Amino acid sequence: MTSSSQQRAVFFDLDDTLYDHLIPFRAALTNILATKEEFPYEQAYHRMRYYSDALSAELGGTPTHGEELHQMRRRRFQLALAEFNLQLTPEQAQAIQDEYLSLQYAIELFDGVKELITELKARSFVIGVITNGPPDHQLNKIQALSLTRLIPEELIYISGAVGFTKPDERLFRHVTDQLGLAPENCCYIGDSWRNDVVGALDAGWKVLWFNHRSVEPESDHQPHHLVNAYPEIAKVLLQRM
Repeated sequence: MTSSSQQRAVFFDLDDTLYDHLIPFRAALTNILATKEEFPYEQAYHRMRYYSDALSAELGGTPTHGEELHQMRRRRFQLALAEFNLQLTPEQAQAIQDEYLSLQYAIELFDGVKELITELKARSFVIGVITNGPPDHQLNKIQALSLTRLIPEELIYISGAVGFTKPDERLFRHVTDQLGLAPENCCYIGDSWRNDVVGALDAGWKVLWFNHRSVEPESDHQPHHLVNAYPEIAKVLLQRM
């Protein structure tokens, strides 16, 4: 029988790792601003995520409630879309944010996620989620994805509930301490360089960088594997770990 310190574990990020976060972003811009088919949605999405992370860092971590959270969410849209010659009023930014939030619950897991998690569980891996954000908002997404059919709720760690925010390595250490896991036997899969790659590596975890948006690294950290699609993730986890 494997002791908990020897137990292998795989934890996933949520947004744009388990489902396509670009879909609600694109729909929000189309619905509120009537952006056209040729608009560079993916590039704009990446910049929105960049400013979301940067503004959160300025605040000492992702805010989980109150005016700070609302202001950060509006500002990230204003800063990102200004790079694409779309100057938003605070009211327009709020309208996009509201639409974006409402659309985030009409989501589906990426192809291959369910099969991969099922196979990892069959091989006795501990499987969980570590995600930033307000607990209620993230849990609504988790419910929309029916994720608790695959992963028990007690293995879903949300920054707003734990009290630490990625990339703070204390969030990852909280998980290993609570579950009695050795960091070197834990693997984290995420799309965000700053939050996922940096945070997990600093905590001593193995990291698969899910770089399906083909973005550039932001530091000299070295993820253990670079993957672009779920077949690659499955190959690494099932054949090399």
